[in-house]
Amino acid sequence: MTAAPPVPGLEPAFEVEAHLGRLEDHGTTRAGHRRIVPITGGHVRGLVDAQILPGGADWQLVRPDGAIEIDTRYSARTAAGEHLYLRTFGVRSGPPEVLQALLRGEPVDPSQYYFRLGVHLETSAPRLAALEHSLFVASAIRDADRVRYTAYRVT
Repeated sequence: MTAAPPVPGLEPAFEVEAHLGRLEDHGTTRAGHRRIVPITGGHVRGLVDAQILPGGADWQLVRPDGAIEIDTRYSARTAAGEHLYLRTFGVRSGPPEVLQALLRGEPVDPSQYYFRLGVHLETSAPRLAALEHSLFVASAIRDADRVRYTAYRVT
């Protein structure tokens, strides 16, 4: 018997609102145009509820075509004191004028640009360990001072 692999689906898992500090432009490095955006706080709500701790960041790489490679790392803590480490990787792209408007902090309709993420979770909390057994993808929105995304568990 030859069975086909299951077709993946998406289940809403959690929402994230990450508050951002001032963008630091590091200029062109050997990897490309590097920008770092501090993550100063925020929250996670859904399968897990937690407060995002200050100290994380998005280590962005601006590609020659204007698209931005996303590489974030940050931590959150539940009300019970459990820690969650989140890492995202993805891309934000769109027409140059839309990306420039986002950079200036102007409101932009999310349908005007592409912003998708893979989300990796780690925890030492036994109660949250099941989160480490799934893959998550997200659709994100960039606001002037925050990023919001809805993460979906790939079934």
